[in-house]
Amino acid sequence: MSSIIILQARTSSSRLPGKVLLPVCGVPLAVLAAQRAANTGRRVIVATSTEGSDDVLVDTLERFDIPCYRGSLKRVLDRVLAATSNFSESSVFIRLTADNVFPDGNLIDEMVAEFLSQELNYLCCNGLESGLPYGMSVEVTRLGHLREAARCTEDPADQEHVTPYVIRQYGVTNFKRYQHLNKGHYRCTVDNFDDYLNIGRVFKSVNDPVAVSSFDLIDRLDDGIFQPTVSSPVLDMVLGAAQLGMDYGIANHQGAPDQAQAASILKTAIANGVGFIDTARAYGNSEAVIGRSLSGGWSGRARIITKLSPLTHCSSEPAEEELKAQVDTSILKSCMSLGVSSLDILMLHRANHLTMWDGLVWQHLLQIQEEGMIGDLGVSVQTPEELMDALQKPSVMYLQLPFNILDTRWEDAIVEIIQVKERRALTVHVRSSLLQGLLVSRERKHWQRAGVNHPEELWKWLDETIVRSGCNNVVDLCIRYVRSLPWVDGVVVGMESLEQFQSNIESFDQALLDAKVISEIDASRPDLDSKTLDPAQWSKE
Repeated sequence: MSSIIILQARTSSSRLPGKVLLPVCGVPLAVLAAQRAANTGRRVIVATSTEGSDDVLVDTLERFDIPCYRGSLKRVLDRVLAATSNFSESSVFIRLTADNVFPDGNLIDEMVAEFLSQELNYLCCNGLESGLPYGMSVEVTRLGHLREAARCTEDPADQEHVTPYVIRQYGVTNFKRYQHLNKGHYRCTVDNFDDYLNIGRVFKSVNDPVAVSSFDLIDRLDDGIFQPTVSSPVLDMVLGAAQLGMDYGIANHQGAPDQAQAASILKTAIANGVGFIDTARAYGNSEAVIGRSLSGGWSGRARIITKLSPLTHCSSEPAEEELKAQVDTSILKSCMSLGVSSLDILMLHRANHLTMWDGLVWQHLLQIQEEGMIGDLGVSVQTPEELMDALQKPSVMYLQLPFNILDTRWEDAIVEIIQVKERRALTVHVRSSLLQGLLVSRERKHWQRAGVNHPEELWKWLDETIVRSGCNNVVDLCIRYVRSLPWVDGVVVGMESLEQFQSNIESFDQALLDAKVISEIDASRPDLDSKTLDPAQWSKE
């Protein structure tokens, strides 16, 4: 049975231009990827473009005697098929990319053997389903299936990504032989400069970079640059970025971190699977800190939620054009600070802007969304009444509300949330699960500011509940409690330092509390006055 490996490569990467020529152990990345794929004798052809930007790449491949084919830059499927025109329909086709240097001939041989023995149409490995790191990517199919794709689709995504049509038509089988390694949330691709530094570190002490086993390389990923520190991705953790742009929280001791520290926090969070970063125009320079931190090829790996300006500069009865201009200015400033052309998710920072000024703000946001400058819309609410109003609008796709282990104000609204989530798509994030840091404080002055003059009984209840629930500390208890509620999709957690992030993330790596423990907490918790539960009502001194 004939087979062919096609390794896609181009120099014009948008995130890290020229990465395929960056040296690893003195060998250009694309060359090393091709040599490793061929180290058990399989034929490899590098498919690149006819663009002048790839001339140096072609010269480099020729210098290392690696076969190369040049075709269309954007129509990658056509390029791949032209490179394999001499092969039969039944030939086994193996697809690799030049920014992934971990796959080797032995892994490819194992996958082809399984592909043939199971009589499959499509087999792949990469990420959580396979247990192998993101970047340990191999796709196996029949060349005839790709030729069918070229005949049947002109979709630009099918052309660019080569195999989507095959996947739609024939389904996906994941190569799971190494699922027990549980490394699917690790990363070994080269998408940005931090990735490149990590790959350089992995290969640094390797004697033979071409022959070394893929699995020896995987073992070296532990303790790497921006690799996970938890056993599985923390998908329900939302990184609260208020502390990255301003002093925030009653127990904030360190103040906002500097740019380098903030970047480290953000990147470590993303590496551990955090899918959302929460910020706002009103959070000092938080948006700008995020934009600078993710500018080096990290953008797009987490969705950014930002909030519209509170519009405090509007006149008491603004004209329609003034109001629209204020909204437009807020959105443009967010885009500029974040370094993006459109916003993933935009929330109202003030829920009353849903209906205030005859609903003009929300109507204008819907128009901007239609134009493509906003992905999804949401509302940040402060009270159950605001939440109930927001739930009535189907265009509200995201909700954020303050809620914690001691908060009983939301019981009726939670019933409504559950009913709405059964009818339509709605993502609910909870913030202030530590009540802006009050719940972890044992300083009497902090509690007195919040209207609790004798907090000893409350502290006693927290300590006893920690023991009964099997939690480690107050932070662990508060986070795990909120995470365990079925209507909560994510918990917004802010932090001032990387050390605080690592402490918080441990709670997201723990099992959820069972229903019995949740019921016991709900039945025994102390009653708190609404003044204590609403930081806006706390005294300033």
